[in-house]
Amino acid sequence: MPNLDKHDSPLPMTTVKWRFPSVHPEGRKFAVGAGAAALLAFVLHAGILGWLLVGLTIWVASFFRDPVRTTPRGNRLVIAPADGLVTMIAKVPPPAELRGSDGLHDPDYTRVSIFMSVFDVHINRAPISGRITRVAYVPGKFVNADLDKASEDNERQHLLIEGADGLRIGFTQIAGLVARRILAFVRQGDTVDAGQRVGLIRFGSRVDVYLPSGTSPRVLLGQRAIAGETVLAEIGVDVTLTGISQ
Repeated sequence: MPNLDKHDSPLPMTTVKWRFPSVHPEGRKFAVGAGAAALLAFVLHAGILGWLLVGLTIWVASFFRDPVRTTPRGNRLVIAPADGLVTMIAKVPPPAELRGSDGLHDPDYTRVSIFMSVFDVHINRAPISGRITRVAYVPGKFVNADLDKASEDNERQHLLIEGADGLRIGFTQIAGLVARRILAFVRQGDTVDAGQRVGLIRFGSRVDVYLPSGTSPRVLLGQRAIAGETVLAEIGVDVTLTGISQ
């Protein structure tokens, strides 16, 4: 076995330090408002109300937290666009807003639904690198985003990204029972990298991703996805996964 000097190493030595997540600018005004209300409550000697507002301030700041994510690279990888629980995986036709010769044109896609509770990070990220070729906003209801009909009834925003190799991935931001606004950070024609921040939904919602035929998800029902990090699928790889909840 070769002798290694104490300064030599077969692998480069790197370290990563934990960083406290920042608060997204969209949420700072809400956090400041709640904090100001808490301060006023204490000035007015409304102690119980003040502490309740302190708790609300902490929750609002937590809701709008924007952690740094490390995104795996790969031309055929589809990355989770949202934090949350994988609640549905189903074969469905693509939404009408994403169909067409320049959109999703196969008869069936595998839809992977990720449900975001009010405790999850709500920043949404691009599943692949490419150009945003379509953004379609649809007004609607605000039923529970965990229900299947939410994909057709709720307020939602469809986005289509086309990669340099012609791969098209569509995904949909869906407002939920509590969520009342979908915010987009990008516009049609913009170029994005996989894992790049593309939007935000307030407060609690769902994101659907449409995988083309011949591609099976690499996540299971009940699994938690991490936006910008979890690999949802590898294009062209059709292998059925099994797992157990424990």
